[in-house]
Amino acid sequence: MHEALQIYVAAMGYPPSVARRRAPMWAEHALRPGWKAVAAVLEPDDPLRGVSKLAPHRAPLVGIAYGYSGAPSQWWYRQVWAALESGQGEFNAERALENYFELTELHVHPDAQGMGVGQALITALLDARPENSVLLSTPEIGAEDNRAWRLYRRLGFADVLRHFQFDGDPRPFAVLGRELPL
Repeated sequence: MHEALQIYVAAMGYPPSVARRRAPMWAEHALRPGWKAVAAVLEPDDPLRGVSKLAPHRAPLVGIAYGYSGAPSQWWYRQVWAALESGQGEFNAERALENYFELTELHVHPDAQGMGVGQALITALLDARPENSVLLSTPEIGAEDNRAWRLYRRLGFADVLRHFQFDGDPRPFAVLGRELPL
């Protein structure tokens, strides 16, 4: 988990102290029904190894993704449900939150971004999922101008909620979703 949290911190530009605060939450998530995680590592002959700041002595972790089956008892579900029930977004809460996989975390180390790692992680994570759809939240970015947004749009993710604020976080988020399988 330590290496995965380092990827998270690097990808999000957070201070290292954030990793310590996230670790208990990630450990709890791993116990949820339907939990699945995937990771990407650089192989010894990968061309990025020569220019990367990543550990040269072994195949370093460069990306992680995980998620689990969504359920009404979960904080994220309740936040999104309340927003949809209040009329935000284009979807009925019951329809949007029925039998979905929550793509909770997807992070690629900055040195490995733009190489198809994120798409490979999502594809592996969502392979053979039994849920009808997948939902995720991502920070709003002006003109959707970053690699994450381009990846989500390329994979067919559509708006469920826009400019939404989760309790305890001042940033606006988008909730995106799509039917499964990919």
